Amino acid sequence: MKNLLTLVCLSLLFTSCKGESQNNVETTTASAETYAEKITAADLKKNLYIYASDEFEGRGTGEPGQKKAVEFLKDFYVANDIPSPIAEGNYHQKVPASFLPNGTKDSENVLAYIKGSEKPDEILVISAHLDHIGVSANGDINNGADDDGSGTVAILEIAKAFKAAELDGKGPKRSILFLHVTAEEIGLQGSKYYTDVEPIFPLENTVTDLNIDMIGRVDDNHEGGDNYLYLIGSDKLSQELHDVSEAVNNKYVNLDLDYTYNDENDPNRFYYRSDHYNFAKNNIPVIFYFNGTHDDYHKPSDTPDKINYEFLETRTRLIFYTAWELANRENRVKLD
Repeated sequence: MKNLLTLVCLSLLFTSCKGESQNNVETTTASAETYAEKITAADLKKNLYIYASDEFEGRGTGEPGQKKAVEFLKDFYVANDIPSPIAEGNYHQKVPASFLPNGTKDSENVLAYIKGSEKPDEILVISAHLDHIGVSANGDINNGADDDGSGTVAILEIAKAFKAAELDGKGPKRSILFLHVTAEEIGLQGSKYYTDVEPIFPLENTVTDLNIDMIGRVDDNHEGGDNYLYLIGSDKLSQELHDVSEAVNNKYVNLDLDYTYNDENDPNRFYYRSDHYNFAKNNIPVIFYFNGTHDDYHKPSDTPDKINYEFLETRTRLIFYTAWELANRENRVKLD
């Protein structure tokens, strides 16, 4: 009888613990979905029509339009009470002309962050480049709505969603750095400056970089099809990161994740051509989110009216969900 009672008690305890675990998972899922819904096509469109307007003059590195862009980003973070990790009110990390190619003026990265509630010294980076190619010789403005206005406004909406969670007492366990880098178009210089010269947070404490570069359009390979994203680099340094990414997608949004450009033999070599690479070369796991190129790539015709905002909303939510998981899971993803 004593043994029977022991077995019954153990069974009840196991059932209780299992139920509690399931409730925690459901609560986490519900929380993530609640804040993901704050990322909307309407807000993405509103910000992109400003950021990719003629007023910003194509955001050429070091040029007046790029200076307007960094002020726009700073003003957004100030308005949403998302602080800078550099110093109070100072969101600009100067990238000096001496670091940049000859003839390029001083430029700036823009940094904002949310401090982790339990593991503040571990950093998840979400990055996108703030610059574009500026004004053509004939005076045409290259607005860069997709490249990389789409990634830039995606970060703003992700930051706003995490801030809402923090205000409700559900902020991320790890710290999240929202990193807008300059001079990508002239050789990934802004991200190189951050990783090689002045990392605000130690690279050894940086758990992952989620890099967003062009996620607002549809390329020829997917015209007329379902929503998709190219993912590049997710399994190159951490198989666990790739597995987490796949699980998050299956759980929340079920996009068509296309790994065509993740092939080591891809002649485009996209893995080496955006800012995540400066993190990857420092053994930091990365995911590069990308919609592929299109006829308006690096042309004045890359304008905000050609963005698919419903697709952009879902893609941005996928990145938010992935960041949510990486920021809140018990252990950082393992480096292979």
